[in-house]
Order: sequence, then C-alpha cells, then structure tokens
Amino acid sequence: MTTWGFPIEPVFALFVVGILMVLLRWAFSPGHSLVQRRPRSGSVREYGLLVSVAEPKTFIEAEQLRRRLADAGLRVTLAPTTEGPRVLVFPEDERAARTLLRS
Repeated sequence: MTTWGFPIEPVFALFVVGILMVLLRWAFSPGHSLVQRRPRSGSVREYGLLVSVAEPKTFIEAEQLRRRLADAGLRVTLAPTTEGPRVLVFPEDERAARTLLRS
C-alpha cells in the first residue's frame, strides 16, 4: 500500500464530480439546447427579402404551387405565416413566378 493513495483518491473523486457538475450545468442551461426549437409563425413582413406570390387556402395546395415553381427553376419557399400558408420567392423571381402561376 502506498502512502499517497489515501489523500489522492478523494481529490480525484472531487475532480470527477466537478467535471460532471460543469457538464450537467452546461447541458441543462437555458439557451444552449442541442434540440432545435419549433419554428414560430410570423407575419408575411417578417421574411426579409422574400415576396409573397400566392396565398393558398391549404398547405397541400401551397406545396403543389411551391413544387411547380421549383420545377421551373425558381428559388421558392413555403412559409407558415399567421395569415395562413404563403408561397414566397425573391424579388427578382417575382415576375416569373406570377407568370407561371397564372398559366
């Protein structure tokens, strides 16, 4: 038996507990979650440069319109806004998107 075993073992145990405390404090602190938050719905004006080109009544209809525009090569997104689903494009694609949706 060594003479250093008795004083070092409690110090080592306290060190391990300290490391666990730091890791658990980081893992459960607010604002640092590794789990993605649910997206919140905003108004149409909260989507920056994107312009609304369609206001379908259902998400199924919105997805059909989104796919139609995406198949034509346009950058398009479907957004769940507070006013209902909206199909959004960038301003430079707005004219082409509206033309495709009319035909």
